[in-house]
Amino acid sequence: MQQTRVLTGITTSGTPHLGNYVGAIRPAVASSHRVDVEGFYFLADYHALIKVQDPARVQRSTLEIAATWLACGLEPGKVWFYRQSDVPETTELNWLLTCVAGKGILNRAHAYKASVDKNREAGEDDDAGISAGLFMYPVLMAADILLFNAHKVPVGRDQIQHIEMARDFGQRFNHLYGEHFTLPEVVIEEQVATLPGLDGRKMSKSYDNTIPLFCPREQLKKLIYSIVTDSRAPGGPKDADTSNVFQLYQAFADAQETAAMRQAFADGIGWGEAKQALFERIDAEISPLREKYEALMARPGEIETILRDGAARLRERHARPALQALRAAVGLRDLSQVAGSEAGTAEAKAALAVFKQYRETDGRFYFKLVDGERVLLQSAGFDSPKEAGQCIAALKRNGYEAGDAALTRGEGVLADEVHAALQALAAEEARKAAQKQLEKP
Repeated sequence: MQQTRVLTGITTSGTPHLGNYVGAIRPAVASSHRVDVEGFYFLADYHALIKVQDPARVQRSTLEIAATWLACGLEPGKVWFYRQSDVPETTELNWLLTCVAGKGILNRAHAYKASVDKNREAGEDDDAGISAGLFMYPVLMAADILLFNAHKVPVGRDQIQHIEMARDFGQRFNHLYGEHFTLPEVVIEEQVATLPGLDGRKMSKSYDNTIPLFCPREQLKKLIYSIVTDSRAPGGPKDADTSNVFQLYQAFADAQETAAMRQAFADGIGWGEAKQALFERIDAEISPLREKYEALMARPGEIETILRDGAARLRERHARPALQALRAAVGLRDLSQVAGSEAGTAEAKAALAVFKQYRETDGRFYFKLVDGERVLLQSAGFDSPKEAGQCIAALKRNGYEAGDAALTRGEGVLADEVHAALQALAAEEARKAAQKQLEKP
């Protein structure tokens, strides 16, 4: 089965809140349980450094968010769960993308433009107090996504631009160096795209208007009762679609409960009664998760082990092979295989493994990957040469999957040898594509 790669990250700059849960964590955990999804879930601690210079806060937030993912049902043995800073290939790719990213595009990034506008209103220089990290934030986010060739990235509506920029950077790289990156698609759940905070603005740590996800029950009730509402008295009809209380309720309720609350608003429900219903609905869902969260927070060493193990497996399976091919594509190569040198090219060709396709007496089509006399991979039979060719193309594009039933390794052959051979073939194809680009008039 062809799995869809879905990637989600949360910046470790504060305590997880209801907006994080509804907009990212809950749908991501639900997605992780689907057999047709390969999930990537990470703690974006490098991103946190753009706006937080308190080391203790970054560390604490990393622990809280990791514990939140796990308490909400993420199973680290079935998904890729990791800390951004534990995968150094991300920052190396960040630089490769920086070299193809257009400054004009970055100038139009919402966060940067908002900071410039704020400076102008205050009569300051456009770039006063703006770090290069804030300006380059979209490139690092693109590296997070493109490194693993994610197909879909669930985000809030305010993050759509960043996914579009990731697509632009990936497309530019592909144009220059050959097809390496899958261009990601945005996924938005319309009803929870932007959850309102206590003051009606988007729930955000930046506005200090959040409701912490796992705060004590009494604090949760107090915060919900402090949500800003209008001054309409009980009995008068209320517009559910413009109510912060209703929007929060809708994010936790099912369709039947939502319809009943909408009718209650039309019938003039009092704000106190509406807030009490909201509190009870949220607490019913969060309370059992809160107990798991508190137990996990008491065992930080276990969480550290889970994150380090997740990053180690991810680097071995995805990040290192990907960077090896990307480095070769841009020219960061073994100098004994110099492009354009007849001796170097001949030596490189001699060193490359090759695919051989053939038809057996049973009428089916096969292929094998050979390095000299050694058979690295042997396929099962295919009904047509086209199917065999498609499998070869997938191997060159995605690498070797040890669990693929259509393939067996040769005697004494290690998975790492197969990975290396396929990456070398991919790099050679990238070199040829780049050479063709250079030769165009």
